[in-house]
Amino acid sequence: MKALKAGEFGIVNVSRASKSIVRQLEWPTMALIVLIYGGWLAITWYATVLPWWLVTLIGSILIAWHSSLQHELIHGHPTPWRAINRALAFPPLSLWLPFELYRRSHLVHHRDERLTDPLDDPESYYWTQEHWERLGAFGRLLLHLQTTLLGRLMIGPAWNIGHFLNAEFRLVLGPKHANIRVWMIHIMGCAAVLWWVHTVCGLSLLFYFFGIVYPGTSLLLVRSFAEHRAANGIAERTAIVENAPVFGLLFLYNNLHAAHHAAPMMPWYEIPAWYRVNRARLIEENGGLVYDGYLDVARRYFLRRHDRPEHPTNRAPYAPVAPR
Repeated sequence: MKALKAGEFGIVNVSRASKSIVRQLEWPTMALIVLIYGGWLAITWYATVLPWWLVTLIGSILIAWHSSLQHELIHGHPTPWRAINRALAFPPLSLWLPFELYRRSHLVHHRDERLTDPLDDPESYYWTQEHWERLGAFGRLLLHLQTTLLGRLMIGPAWNIGHFLNAEFRLVLGPKHANIRVWMIHIMGCAAVLWWVHTVCGLSLLFYFFGIVYPGTSLLLVRSFAEHRAANGIAERTAIVENAPVFGLLFLYNNLHAAHHAAPMMPWYEIPAWYRVNRARLIEENGGLVYDGYLDVARRYFLRRHDRPEHPTNRAPYAPVAPR
């Protein structure tokens, strides 16, 4: 009988394909996925025997870190396969935000020419004059309070969650039942999370939301508080927060936000080195909108207003964008 040679029946090709797949995976992000999900499973499992403040501290950090991870996976990481990336990002640890809706809105946010626009930018905190007047006195008061960092941390999670769910509730119950399939899948994911938290781990659902999810969402709002500001120039609308080693890792270096908008597909672990090389250009382009760490942000805006809620020109000016 003829002896088989190496390579017949695709033996060598399969080996090469396997090596190619391994090389395509972003292993720092894969390790981060294991760390975040493993940490969440561990802290909820031991939550009933640990001090509540420790569970809140670690749990809220993991919730914020998980949101940063979801943001990373939106931009095509850590595998070449979109379906796998979405599956890795899907578990709704924070309960209130379906990943698919976050993915859609965030990709729209990356139309840089419309950054900060009250209608075109889903992540804008600005309002048109018409919508501002419709809010009423109490709604305007809540938004004014959130222009300070303290107000954003205290009221921001409740406002963001409530405002988002109210808008989605109207869409789902509307004539087109928009996003209903997304919400059905999301609710099943939430049921699995709550089953683990309450039935398996014996943790109070109220404590999970108000002791872990709420402060975790608040922590995440530290990043978004000062990362964009209305301006005529497109690049001038995106800030940079330097010298933030702890928060930088927590936010996966989105504190260097101008770098992320300049190169949105770059993996998180490459951003610091790329930023150092391109620092002078980015700062020149954004008009020097740079903070020396988040303590600098807090020093400036903890009790003082970062900006007015009303967009200064009502809508973001249209301007051409140079191709990347």
